[in-house]
Amino acid sequence: MTLLPGKLPASMLAELLAKIPVTDERVLLGPGIGRDAAVIDAGGDRLLVAKTDPVTFAGDDIGWYAVHVNANDIACMGGRPAWFLATVLLPPGAPDTLPGQILDSINAACAELGIALVGGHTEVTAGIDRPIIAGAMLGEVSRGDLVRGENIEAGDVVLLSQGIAIEGTALLAREAASAIGAAGVDAATIERAGRMLHEPGISVVAAARELCTTSRPRLMHDPTEGGLATALHEMGAAAGATIRIDPAAVIVFDETTAICGALGLDPWGLLASGALLAIAPAGTYERLTSRANGDRIPWRVIGGIERGEPRVILGAGTSATPLPMFERDEIARFFESGQRDTGARQGSEHVREGS
Repeated sequence: MTLLPGKLPASMLAELLAKIPVTDERVLLGPGIGRDAAVIDAGGDRLLVAKTDPVTFAGDDIGWYAVHVNANDIACMGGRPAWFLATVLLPPGAPDTLPGQILDSINAACAELGIALVGGHTEVTAGIDRPIIAGAMLGEVSRGDLVRGENIEAGDVVLLSQGIAIEGTALLAREAASAIGAAGVDAATIERAGRMLHEPGISVVAAARELCTTSRPRLMHDPTEGGLATALHEMGAAAGATIRIDPAAVIVFDETTAICGALGLDPWGLLASGALLAIAPAGTYERLTSRANGDRIPWRVIGGIERGEPRVILGAGTSATPLPMFERDEIARFFESGQRDTGARQGSEHVREGS
């Protein structure tokens, strides 16, 4: 099998994870499909939550991406992201202003979430043509608030905040505006899509906090590479149950529809940070929507849990069909066609500050 850019095939990943021995009883939650972070018992009431995640597709505002995608996974465990480390790899020939731009981007995202940047490493690395950041986030959660993916039962609901493919839409607009414009998307739509990085944004920290203070979620998941479809399959594996999804309930932004339609991409398989997936007891949605909050996060019930083998199906009754799987993220497939803007590939001229 030849490996393609993006996540490893689920079957291969499962085989690799099965080889990891349990050597420390303080590891409460280790690596697993559909599991967003590790949890370590360091003693006392507070548990340590740890996550590492790279950003490899973005050049523009890459530091912002790195902080938020790692913080999201801490939040999905019910935790508070607190400390961040970044390994920054720069391409040969990058301008000497680029390290400072990336640091500014990291600092801005950390300040927004109340996270301390505590270390990392920066170097110029041969063999790459754009910046890459491997982030590591540490956080904490009280024992009673840890979301472990347990006690999932038939009748639970599947919730989705915001809408899908926020990250992928923003990334395409920022990294491939020329190709999108040539495909017939107007400049105003491309500009709005680029702003989606910040509005509605790729963070799910606030959504996770709101859900955890309203109900007791069984499982939360940050859909990233491979989009909503891959995240749902991962959740099905983690839940050990059948997930039935109503496609009509899933929000797809107009900008996403326009860009994906023009480029021949499927929003369900496109990078999706910014949307929080959760399995929660019945009645959770009603409690969320009854909260008196003028800035309430949009939530949708997009499906439910049924008894059965771990799988994801779309629709109701006999017309239901299996949810397709994506071998790789749609954005990786698109970028392989060579349509990324030249300046964005270097990541040197397009770092926006607060745009």
